[in-house]
Amino acid sequence: MPEPSPTPKRRGRLLRFGAACVVLSAVAGYVVVQYVTGGAGDRQCRVVSADGAATAYEFTPEQAVNAATIAAVGTNRNMPERAVTIALATALQESALRNLDHGDRDSLGLFQQRPSQGWGSPREVTDPAYAANIFYEHLAEVPDYTELPLTVAAQRVQRSGYPDAYAKHEPDATLLAAALTGTSAASLTCGGRPDATTATATATGPDAVRAALVRDFGHDALQQAGAEVGGEEAGSAADADPPLAETDGRTVTLPVAEDTTADGRDAAERGWQLAHWAVANASALRIQRVTYAGREWVAGTTAGTWRATGEAGAGGGSGSVRIVTAQ
Repeated sequence: MPEPSPTPKRRGRLLRFGAACVVLSAVAGYVVVQYVTGGAGDRQCRVVSADGAATAYEFTPEQAVNAATIAAVGTNRNMPERAVTIALATALQESALRNLDHGDRDSLGLFQQRPSQGWGSPREVTDPAYAANIFYEHLAEVPDYTELPLTVAAQRVQRSGYPDAYAKHEPDATLLAAALTGTSAASLTCGGRPDATTATATATGPDAVRAALVRDFGHDALQQAGAEVGGEEAGSAADADPPLAETDGRTVTLPVAEDTTADGRDAAERGWQLAHWAVANASALRIQRVTYAGREWVAGTTAGTWRATGEAGAGGGSGSVRIVTAQ
């Protein structure tokens, strides 16, 4: 005997239930996509391979700021580029390079570090510079980590429930590390448009650039870079201000000397690291122009590409990184 057809009232409930399921599925899918891709922010930053290959990684200004901090902290600790790649791949997996205020149990920050497991206080692990520094501290204790597969090295630090997940981020992390340590010249660009996730609560202008440089690279590291203050070489570590020259009200100049790099790397690498750092922070700090080694990046230009300035030194690393802010 056939079952009776649903009543109109029941059919209405079924339709509403089905519609609710569709909406919930869409919302869940959206949340997953946002977590995987790093949020709904405009992907106005891009890093490309220096060897001319078609490989590239696109990301948001928020992700760019955090990636630049991770790289700066690593090089300031004299960690090799491989260590920076491992750290970036880990942060890509754990937080999509976002400084999260939530996570599994008490996990927080870029690396989803747990205060209850001794990584630091909630305030500390949500400070990107602190989080990166303590990650490197633990990574340095892993024997021969530079010779290990990336996922193995990362897992020995993180103790994740998904130990193989880091491997898929290695290509993107490798591109980012090359640009943000300076071994790949003129390979990172951003649109430079203000982004709500990074810029609304951030101070701008030369003073903000100086503070952010010290936050990521450290006061002593910038002194060792051979920077000048007001045209005079920086003196002792007791100097009250970071050794950065403001040539006018909007410009910060970072001299890069061949024999005084902070970590013994090639001066061109140091210079391109600082230049790429500035571009990565362009939206947050309202940076309008960055110039180094005969190349120039200008905010708001098509694709934010680096272009030749016609000045000497296009292929070298001598000279200064000049950062011009909007105010």
